[in-house]
Amino acid sequence: MGITLLIRDARWRKTRSLGARLKRAAALALEQGASDSAASLVILLTDDKRLRALNSSFRGKDKPTNVLSFPAAANRDGYLGDIAVAYGVAAAEARDAGKSLADHAAHLVVHGVLHLLGFDHRTARQAKVMESLEVKVLKTLHIADPYGRKVA
Repeated sequence: MGITLLIRDARWRKTRSLGARLKRAAALALEQGASDSAASLVILLTDDKRLRALNSSFRGKDKPTNVLSFPAAANRDGYLGDIAVAYGVAAAEARDAGKSLADHAAHLVVHGVLHLLGFDHRTARQAKVMESLEVKVLKTLHIADPYGRKVA
């Protein structure tokens, strides 16, 4: 399993041990999502400007967002795709929710990995399945349930 972390906004470097935490979160999400252990992906930690451009180009929404996932067109050699996380949006969401940026970024990475694995939240049923997987992974990382529900 190869998880590559690219940091393109220096503010991400201020959060101690973030890289290792995000790679662990991604690896656990891959395991929970029943992915091939040889799967690989890229996590891009960037700024709001980059996420706004990507969101505009790929989703037609001219505003930054917290996380975007880009599944690989063809799963060659286990490559699943890319995840991009915006510093400004993620930091503001973490602050507003009263949680650490490291915990919130880990949640966003888990969410993004599950999207790469084909999970979605367009319907209530899909959301329940995806969110349950997120919560299980986050619990392993000692991160509180962001949805406020109990998971067995």
